[in-house]
Amino acid sequence: MKHILQFTFLLSFSLILFSCGNADDDVNFDINDRELGLGEEPDDCLGFGENELLLSIQDEYTTQPGKVSVLFRVSDLMGNPISGLSAEQFSIYEQGRNDDCFEPISSSESFARISPNSQVFNNNTLLVLDLSNSVLQSSLDELKVATTSFINNVMPAEPSESFRMAIYWFDGEDELHLLNPLTSSVAELTSSVDGITADISNDPSTDLYGAVIKSTEIAEDLLTENADVINAASVVLFTDGTDQASRYRESDALRVVEEADRNISFFTIGLGAEIDTEVLSEIGKTASVFASNSEELENTFNDISQRVEEQAGSYYLFEYCTPKRDGSGESNLVIELNHNGLQGAVQTRFSAYGFTGGCE
Repeated sequence: MKHILQFTFLLSFSLILFSCGNADDDVNFDINDRELGLGEEPDDCLGFGENELLLSIQDEYTTQPGKVSVLFRVSDLMGNPISGLSAEQFSIYEQGRNDDCFEPISSSESFARISPNSQVFNNNTLLVLDLSNSVLQSSLDELKVATTSFINNVMPAEPSESFRMAIYWFDGEDELHLLNPLTSSVAELTSSVDGITADISNDPSTDLYGAVIKSTEIAEDLLTENADVINAASVVLFTDGTDQASRYRESDALRVVEEADRNISFFTIGLGAEIDTEVLSEIGKTASVFASNSEELENTFNDISQRVEEQAGSYYLFEYCTPKRDGSGESNLVIELNHNGLQGAVQTRFSAYGFTGGCE
Protein backbone atom coordinates (compact mmCIF):
# COMPACT_ATOMS: atom_id res chain seq x y z
CA MET A 1 0.00 0.00 0.00
CA LYS A 2 1.28 3.42 -0.85
CA HIS A 3 0.76 7.01 0.27
CA ILE A 4 -0.55 8.16 -3.05
CA LEU A 5 -3.79 10.01 -3.56
CA GLN A 6 -4.57 11.79 -6.64
CA PHE A 7 -6.01 14.65 -4.85
CA THR A 8 -6.28 18.23 -5.92
CA PHE A 9 -9.22 20.44 -5.49
CA LEU A 10 -8.36 24.02 -4.91
CA LEU A 11 -11.35 26.15 -5.37
CA SER A 12 -9.81 28.82 -7.34
CA PHE A 13 -12.67 31.10 -6.78
CA SER A 14 -11.64 34.70 -7.10
CA LEU A 15 -14.36 35.81 -4.82
CA ILE A 16 -14.66 38.43 -2.22
CA LEU A 17 -12.61 40.13 0.29
CA PHE A 18 -9.32 41.42 1.08
CA SER A 19 -6.62 41.03 3.68
CA CYS A 20 -5.20 43.84 5.79
CA GLY A 21 -5.43 47.37 4.60
CA ASN A 22 -3.85 49.83 6.96
CA ALA A 23 -1.66 49.73 10.02
CA ASP A 24 -1.30 46.35 11.71
CA ASP A 25 -3.38 47.45 14.69
CA ASP A 26 -6.28 48.27 12.36
CA VAL A 27 -6.53 44.76 10.98
CA ASN A 28 -8.05 41.61 12.39
CA PHE A 29 -7.43 38.48 10.35
CA ASP A 30 -7.68 35.89 13.09
CA ILE A 31 -10.35 33.41 12.09
CA ASN A 32 -11.92 32.24 15.32
CA ASP A 33 -13.15 29.01 13.76
CA ARG A 34 -10.47 26.78 15.29
CA GLU A 35 -12.48 23.59 15.18
CA LEU A 36 -12.26 20.50 13.06
CA GLY A 37 -15.76 20.93 11.68
CA LEU A 38 -17.30 17.50 11.27
CA GLY A 39 -13.97 15.83 12.02
CA GLU A 40 -12.01 14.96 15.15
CA GLU A 41 -8.41 14.53 16.30
CA PRO A 42 -6.63 11.52 14.70
CA ASP A 43 -6.20 8.34 16.73
CA ASP A 44 -3.07 8.27 18.89
CA CYS A 45 -1.93 5.05 17.19
CA LEU A 46 -0.78 7.14 14.22
CA GLY A 47 1.66 9.07 16.40
CA PHE A 48 1.09 12.41 14.67
CA GLY A 49 1.30 14.58 17.78
CA GLU A 50 -0.28 18.02 18.10
CA ASN A 51 -1.75 19.63 14.99
CA GLU A 52 0.31 22.49 13.57
CA LEU A 53 -2.18 22.96 10.72
CA LEU A 54 -5.96 22.81 10.91
CA LEU A 55 -8.03 20.67 8.54
CA SER A 56 -11.69 21.49 9.16
CA ILE A 57 -14.21 19.15 7.51
CA GLN A 58 -17.08 21.14 5.99
CA ASP A 59 -19.08 18.35 4.38
CA GLU A 60 -18.82 14.62 3.74
CA TYR A 61 -20.95 12.05 2.01
CA THR A 62 -20.88 8.66 0.32
CA THR A 63 -22.19 7.67 -3.10
CA GLN A 64 -22.92 4.11 -4.15
CA PRO A 65 -21.54 1.83 -5.31
CA GLY A 66 -18.49 2.83 -3.22
CA LYS A 67 -17.32 6.48 -3.37
CA VAL A 68 -16.34 8.55 -0.33
CA SER A 69 -16.19 12.37 -0.63
CA VAL A 70 -14.82 14.82 1.93
CA LEU A 71 -14.78 18.61 1.54
CA PHE A 72 -12.45 20.34 3.99
CA ARG A 73 -10.76 23.67 4.58
CA VAL A 74 -7.09 24.18 5.50
CA SER A 75 -5.72 26.93 7.74
CA ASP A 76 -2.93 27.54 10.22
CA LEU A 77 -3.69 27.59 13.95
CA MET A 78 -4.42 31.32 13.80
CA GLY A 79 -7.13 30.62 11.23
CA ASN A 80 -5.22 32.03 8.25
CA PRO A 81 -6.36 30.11 5.13
CA ILE A 82 -3.82 28.05 3.18
CA SER A 83 -4.34 27.76 -0.55
CA GLY A 84 -2.28 26.36 -3.43
CA LEU A 85 -1.59 22.96 -1.90
CA SER A 86 -0.79 20.01 -4.16
CA ALA A 87 -1.86 16.37 -4.03
CA GLU A 88 1.61 15.20 -3.07
CA GLN A 89 1.37 17.05 0.25
CA PHE A 90 -1.53 14.90 1.47
CA SER A 91 -1.60 11.32 2.75
CA ILE A 92 -4.78 9.32 3.32
CA TYR A 93 -5.23 6.49 5.84
CA GLU A 94 -8.11 4.07 6.33
CA GLN A 95 -8.97 1.79 9.26
CA GLY A 96 -11.46 -1.05 8.97
CA ARG A 97 -12.87 -3.34 11.66
CA ASN A 98 -9.93 -5.75 11.32
CA ASP A 99 -7.18 -3.11 11.51
CA ASP A 100 -5.43 -2.35 14.78
CA CYS A 101 -4.39 1.03 13.42
CA PHE A 102 -4.62 2.89 10.10
CA GLU A 103 -3.10 1.86 6.79
CA PRO A 104 -2.34 4.11 3.79
CA ILE A 105 -5.03 3.77 1.14
CA SER A 106 -4.19 1.53 -1.79
CA SER A 107 -3.52 3.54 -4.93
CA SER A 108 -4.42 0.53 -7.06
CA GLU A 109 -7.74 -0.10 -5.34
CA SER A 110 -8.97 3.35 -4.34
CA PHE A 111 -8.88 5.33 -7.63
CA ALA A 112 -8.52 8.59 -5.68
CA ARG A 113 -9.53 11.55 -7.81
CA ILE A 114 -10.97 15.04 -7.95
CA SER A 115 -14.21 16.07 -9.57
CA PRO A 116 -14.37 19.39 -11.50
CA ASN A 117 -15.14 22.11 -8.96
CA SER A 118 -17.89 23.57 -11.15
CA GLN A 119 -19.80 20.35 -10.62
CA VAL A 120 -19.38 20.04 -6.87
CA PHE A 121 -18.94 23.52 -5.39
CA ASN A 122 -20.71 26.88 -5.66
CA ASN A 123 -19.62 30.05 -3.91
CA ASN A 124 -21.78 33.16 -3.63
CA THR A 125 -20.67 36.56 -2.36
CA LEU A 126 -23.06 39.03 -0.77
CA LEU A 127 -21.60 42.54 -0.82
CA VAL A 128 -23.57 44.65 1.68
CA LEU A 129 -23.03 48.44 1.53
CA ASP A 130 -23.92 51.10 4.06
CA LEU A 131 -25.60 53.88 2.05
CA SER A 132 -26.77 55.92 5.02
CA ASN A 133 -26.62 59.70 4.81
CA SER A 134 -23.06 60.02 6.14
CA VAL A 135 -21.68 57.82 3.33
CA LEU A 136 -23.76 59.41 0.59
CA GLN A 137 -22.73 62.93 1.59
CA SER A 138 -19.03 62.45 2.27
CA SER A 139 -17.54 59.31 0.67
CA LEU A 140 -19.84 58.01 -2.08
CA ASP A 141 -17.37 58.57 -4.93
CA GLU A 142 -14.58 56.81 -3.06
CA LEU A 143 -16.90 53.93 -2.14
CA LYS A 144 -17.94 53.44 -5.76
CA VAL A 145 -14.31 53.32 -6.90
CA ALA A 146 -13.37 50.90 -4.11
CA THR A 147 -16.39 48.66 -4.73
CA THR A 148 -15.71 48.49 -8.46
CA SER A 149 -12.11 47.52 -7.77
CA PHE A 150 -13.32 44.88 -5.34
CA ILE A 151 -15.66 43.36 -7.91
CA ASN A 152 -12.91 43.21 -10.53
CA ASN A 153 -10.53 41.57 -8.08
CA VAL A 154 -12.81 38.89 -6.74
CA MET A 155 -14.86 37.79 -9.70
CA PRO A 156 -13.26 35.28 -12.09
CA ALA A 157 -11.98 36.65 -15.39
CA GLU A 158 -14.06 34.04 -17.16
CA PRO A 159 -17.70 34.13 -15.96
CA SER A 160 -18.80 30.97 -14.19
CA GLU A 161 -22.16 30.12 -12.65
CA SER A 162 -20.18 28.54 -9.81
CA PHE A 163 -19.02 32.00 -8.68
CA ARG A 164 -21.64 34.70 -8.31
CA MET A 165 -22.03 37.98 -6.48
CA ALA A 166 -25.01 40.03 -5.36
CA ILE A 167 -24.97 43.59 -4.03
CA TYR A 168 -27.28 44.84 -1.28
CA TRP A 169 -27.44 48.16 0.57
CA PHE A 170 -28.97 49.44 3.77
CA ASP A 171 -29.88 52.73 5.41
CA GLY A 172 -32.30 53.30 8.30
CA GLU A 173 -35.24 51.40 6.85
CA ASP A 174 -36.20 47.94 8.01
CA GLU A 175 -35.17 46.51 4.66
CA LEU A 176 -32.07 45.15 3.00
CA HIS A 177 -32.32 46.77 -0.42
CA LEU A 178 -31.24 44.77 -3.48
CA LEU A 179 -28.96 46.72 -5.81
CA ASN A 180 -28.08 43.79 -8.08
CA PRO A 181 -29.17 40.13 -7.86
CA LEU A 182 -26.74 37.22 -7.96
CA THR A 183 -24.82 37.21 -11.20
CA SER A 184 -21.53 36.04 -12.67
CA SER A 185 -21.34 39.18 -14.86
CA VAL A 186 -18.72 41.72 -13.79
CA ALA A 187 -20.16 44.28 -16.21
CA GLU A 188 -23.62 43.98 -14.64
CA LEU A 189 -22.24 44.42 -11.13
CA THR A 190 -20.04 47.40 -11.92
CA SER A 191 -22.84 49.08 -13.86
CA SER A 192 -25.09 48.82 -10.80
CA VAL A 193 -22.45 50.40 -8.60
CA ASP A 194 -21.90 53.19 -11.12
CA GLY A 195 -25.62 53.94 -10.97
CA ILE A 196 -25.69 54.68 -7.21
CA THR A 197 -26.70 58.31 -6.64
CA ALA A 198 -26.73 60.51 -3.56
CA ASP A 199 -30.53 60.51 -3.45
CA ILE A 200 -30.91 56.69 -3.37
CA SER A 201 -31.89 56.62 0.32
CA ASN A 202 -35.07 57.84 1.98
CA ASP A 203 -33.91 57.28 5.58
CA PRO A 204 -30.64 58.85 6.79
CA SER A 205 -30.27 56.48 9.78
CA THR A 206 -28.21 53.24 9.94
CA ASP A 207 -29.83 49.84 10.52
CA LEU A 208 -26.53 47.97 10.83
CA TYR A 209 -27.76 45.06 12.96
CA GLY A 210 -30.77 44.54 10.73
CA ALA A 211 -28.45 44.34 7.70
CA VAL A 212 -26.32 41.72 9.45
CA ILE A 213 -29.31 39.56 10.37
CA LYS A 214 -30.99 39.81 6.96
CA SER A 215 -27.83 39.16 4.93
CA THR A 216 -27.04 36.11 7.06
CA GLU A 217 -30.52 34.74 6.41
CA ILE A 218 -29.99 35.20 2.66
CA ALA A 219 -26.62 33.42 2.87
CA GLU A 220 -28.17 30.53 4.81
CA ASP A 221 -30.82 30.12 2.10
CA LEU A 222 -28.14 30.04 -0.61
CA LEU A 223 -26.49 27.05 1.07
CA THR A 224 -29.57 24.95 0.34
CA GLU A 225 -30.18 26.34 -3.15
CA ASN A 226 -28.87 23.29 -5.01
CA ALA A 227 -28.76 19.96 -3.21
CA ASP A 228 -26.57 18.42 -5.93
CA VAL A 229 -23.54 20.58 -5.11
CA ILE A 230 -21.75 21.85 -2.01
CA ASN A 231 -22.50 25.54 -1.42
CA ALA A 232 -20.54 28.22 0.41
CA ALA A 233 -21.29 31.90 0.88
CA SER A 234 -19.45 35.04 1.97
CA VAL A 235 -20.98 38.12 3.52
CA VAL A 236 -18.87 41.26 3.02
CA LEU A 237 -20.27 44.25 4.90
CA PHE A 238 -19.11 47.88 4.67
CA THR A 239 -20.12 50.64 7.08
CA ASP A 240 -18.86 54.03 8.26
CA GLY A 241 -20.69 54.07 11.59
CA THR A 242 -22.62 52.29 14.30
CA ASP A 243 -26.22 51.09 14.44
CA GLN A 244 -28.47 54.13 14.91
CA ALA A 245 -31.89 52.73 14.03
CA SER A 246 -32.01 50.40 17.07
CA ARG A 247 -34.51 48.15 15.31
CA TYR A 248 -32.58 45.06 16.36
CA ARG A 249 -30.43 44.15 19.33
CA GLU A 250 -26.66 43.98 19.01
CA SER A 251 -26.72 40.64 20.86
CA ASP A 252 -29.13 39.16 18.31
CA ALA A 253 -26.94 40.24 15.36
CA LEU A 254 -23.82 38.77 16.96
CA ARG A 255 -25.65 35.56 17.84
CA VAL A 256 -26.83 35.10 14.25
CA VAL A 257 -23.24 35.42 13.02
CA GLU A 258 -21.86 33.10 15.68
CA GLU A 259 -24.46 30.40 15.00
CA ALA A 260 -24.32 30.66 11.19
CA ASP A 261 -23.42 27.63 9.10
CA ARG A 262 -19.66 26.99 9.00
CA ASN A 263 -19.72 27.41 5.20
CA ILE A 264 -20.58 31.10 5.55
CA SER A 265 -17.63 33.49 5.88
CA PHE A 266 -18.07 36.97 7.36
CA PHE A 267 -15.94 40.01 6.48
CA THR A 268 -16.34 43.63 7.58
CA ILE A 269 -14.84 46.87 6.31
CA GLY A 270 -15.12 49.92 8.55
CA LEU A 271 -14.48 53.55 7.63
CA GLY A 272 -13.79 56.58 9.82
CA ALA A 273 -13.70 57.39 13.50
CA GLU A 274 -17.33 56.64 14.35
CA ILE A 275 -17.22 52.88 13.84
CA ASP A 276 -17.17 50.42 16.72
CA THR A 277 -14.14 48.29 15.84
CA GLU A 278 -14.89 45.71 18.52
CA VAL A 279 -18.41 45.04 17.22
CA LEU A 280 -17.28 45.02 13.59
CA SER A 281 -14.54 42.54 14.45
CA GLU A 282 -17.12 40.23 15.99
CA ILE A 283 -19.41 40.55 12.97
CA GLY A 284 -16.44 40.06 10.62
CA LYS A 285 -15.34 36.90 12.38
CA THR A 286 -13.45 35.69 9.30
CA ALA A 287 -11.64 38.98 8.77
CA SER A 288 -12.15 42.69 9.40
CA VAL A 289 -10.32 45.80 8.15
CA PHE A 290 -10.60 49.49 9.00
CA ALA A 291 -9.79 52.63 7.00
CA SER A 292 -9.30 55.92 8.83
CA ASN A 293 -10.44 58.03 5.89
CA SER A 294 -12.09 57.69 2.47
CA GLU A 295 -8.75 58.02 0.65
CA GLU A 296 -7.72 54.67 2.13
CA LEU A 297 -10.92 52.93 1.09
CA GLU A 298 -9.79 51.46 -2.23
CA ASN A 299 -6.60 49.99 -0.78
CA THR A 300 -8.58 48.55 2.12
CA PHE A 301 -11.09 46.90 -0.21
CA ASN A 302 -8.24 45.58 -2.35
CA ASP A 303 -6.50 44.10 0.67
CA ILE A 304 -9.68 42.28 1.64
CA SER A 305 -10.14 40.85 -1.83
CA GLN A 306 -6.84 39.02 -1.51
CA ARG A 307 -8.07 37.53 1.74
CA VAL A 308 -11.21 36.27 0.07
CA GLU A 309 -9.29 34.59 -2.70
CA GLU A 310 -7.17 32.81 -0.11
CA GLN A 311 -10.26 31.78 1.82
CA ALA A 312 -11.85 30.32 -1.29
CA GLY A 313 -8.66 28.58 -2.34
CA SER A 314 -8.33 26.90 1.05
CA TYR A 315 -11.20 24.47 0.27
CA TYR A 316 -10.26 21.01 -0.99
CA LEU A 317 -12.35 18.05 -2.09
CA PHE A 318 -11.00 14.54 -1.65
CA GLU A 319 -12.81 11.63 -3.32
CA TYR A 320 -11.85 7.99 -3.54
CA CYS A 321 -13.33 4.56 -4.10
CA THR A 322 -12.99 2.59 -0.88
CA PRO A 323 -12.27 -1.15 -1.00
CA LYS A 324 -14.69 -1.62 1.93
CA ARG A 325 -17.93 -3.42 1.09
CA ASP A 326 -21.46 -3.82 2.46
CA GLY A 327 -21.39 -5.60 5.78
CA SER A 328 -18.02 -4.18 6.82
CA GLY A 329 -19.69 -1.58 9.04
CA GLU A 330 -18.11 1.81 9.71
CA SER A 331 -14.52 2.60 8.79
CA ASN A 332 -12.30 5.42 9.99
CA LEU A 333 -10.55 7.79 7.60
CA VAL A 334 -7.65 10.20 8.27
CA ILE A 335 -6.41 12.99 6.00
CA GLU A 336 -2.88 14.17 6.79
CA LEU A 337 -1.13 17.27 5.40
CA ASN A 338 2.56 18.21 5.43
CA HIS A 339 3.27 21.81 4.40
CA ASN A 340 6.38 23.95 4.94
CA GLY A 341 7.62 21.70 7.72
CA LEU A 342 4.26 21.73 9.53
CA GLN A 343 1.81 18.87 9.93
CA GLY A 344 -1.91 18.59 10.47
CA ALA A 345 -4.49 15.82 10.26
CA VAL A 346 -8.19 15.20 10.78
CA GLN A 347 -10.17 12.01 11.31
CA THR A 348 -13.69 11.12 10.22
CA ARG A 349 -15.68 7.99 9.50
CA PHE A 350 -17.98 6.58 6.87
CA SER A 351 -20.40 3.70 6.52
CA ALA A 352 -19.98 1.18 3.73
CA TYR A 353 -23.67 0.28 3.89
CA GLY A 354 -24.81 -0.83 0.43
CA PHE A 355 -21.30 -0.62 -1.07
CA THR A 356 -20.48 -3.08 -3.85
CA GLY A 357 -17.74 -3.43 -6.45
CA GLY A 358 -17.19 -0.72 -9.01
CA CYS A 359 -17.00 3.03 -8.55
CA GLU A 360 -17.36 6.08 -10.77
